[in-house]
Amino acid sequence: MTPLVALEYASVLVFALTGALVASRAQLDLVGFIFIACLTAVGGGTLRDLLLGRDPVFWVARPEFVVIAALAAVAVFFTAHLLESRYRALLWLDACALAVAVPVGVGVTIGLGHGPVIVLIMGVATGSFGGLMRDVVCNEVPLILRKGEFYLTAAFCGAAAALISGALGWPGLPALLACAGVTFAMRAGGLAFGWSLPDYKARAPRPGSPKR
Repeated sequence: MTPLVALEYASVLVFALTGALVASRAQLDLVGFIFIACLTAVGGGTLRDLLLGRDPVFWVARPEFVVIAALAAVAVFFTAHLLESRYRALLWLDACALAVAVPVGVGVTIGLGHGPVIVLIMGVATGSFGGLMRDVVCNEVPLILRKGEFYLTAAFCGAAAALISGALGWPGLPALLACAGVTFAMRAGGLAFGWSLPDYKARAPRPGSPKR
């Protein structure tokens, strides 16, 4: 098993756990747990593969990814009540999932021969769109859109770290590890220390300027 495939398995597993935790907060039944877990686990990678024209899509080529996600959902269905704070667990599991999914997106895109711009976009998309689908379907405000969440920035910087590592002569596994480390460090910093970028502040129009 290559490091990239191992990261993909980890990404599917951890994102499935986050999906199941969100399903527990929405008080869904077991089938609902499995659906949300699978949607979260493969959503970002499916979008990536469709945009890149990768055939077949990764989980169609390896159906065990869906099986892993379903088993994770069943496990959470019977154990979620043991967690003191499911929301806190969700945030940190999601941070771990982001840190493994972004390198997967970066590695797959580089392997297909795409340039830096597409690598950045697909790294961010792979890491964020599964969680976006999860939150929208469960009628929650998506984590990536919540004010003060250091989420998309962490994914972008992680993907950029992989590109920089490759440019410095450390391609392959070192670049993927750099991507994972930077992504997790920045997302964890946002959770633990409140790191965030400045928000847009509306300003009063200048006197005499047309209203919009």
